[in-house]
Amino acid sequence: MISAIDPASPLATVVALGVGLITSLHCVGMCGPIACGLGSIAKSENEGFAAASLYHGGRLASYALIGTVCGAIGRQPLQWFFGSQAAFLPWALVAALLLLAFGLDKRIPRPAFLKRLTTRARFKASQLPALGSSAAMGLLTPFLPCGPLYAVFLVVLTSGSAVKGAEVMLAFGLGTVPLLWLAQHQFHRLRARFSPNAMARLQRGLALLAALVIAWRLHGTLPFGTVHSQSASGQPPVPSCCH
Repeated sequence: MISAIDPASPLATVVALGVGLITSLHCVGMCGPIACGLGSIAKSENEGFAAASLYHGGRLASYALIGTVCGAIGRQPLQWFFGSQAAFLPWALVAALLLLAFGLDKRIPRPAFLKRLTTRARFKASQLPALGSSAAMGLLTPFLPCGPLYAVFLVVLTSGSAVKGAEVMLAFGLGTVPLLWLAQHQFHRLRARFSPNAMARLQRGLALLAALVIAWRLHGTLPFGTVHSQSASGQPPVPSCCH
């Protein structure tokens, strides 16, 4: 019997963390210069560390807020059509990885007005002192025109609740931190060692491998036709993917 995926399962959160790690290869090229520029305006090493911390803290706060909104928006449609919360979330994350693997994330529309808005906001934020500028830049980063990030936002619509949406986006954001933090301190070395094309190929290969592994792990958990089913005891069926 095909069973629904338990919304409380940590599987989707773990997958989101992995998606963040893979996507960070793209983030280094796009956000790396912004993140590194913040360190250059710091007056001391301690201030530079604080600026980096505020930048990532701002990013994570924005990710969690956006995840909360997306999860809340998508909750009711999931109930109407499938009678289940988060039934598709892990599979939606697999779809996002396949978009990255085949470069289809580049075809996701990037609203021109959003680009203009964030450009002006980033310019104003850059006029602030180092710590204030870092926090503001972090808060604005999720609104940059970014195909992979927009794909994850769409995925979080299937998270089933505001809380789960925030959890998944926070996990994704945490996954992007290690490589970006390294880039802030070793950006020039990374760029010299890995070309943008090499980084893109590595990201696509890892995304495809991760998608295949996760899809295999989720085998037998598609929610179609079973989200309304009950066991003999009147309880929802136990997910086959999480014991």
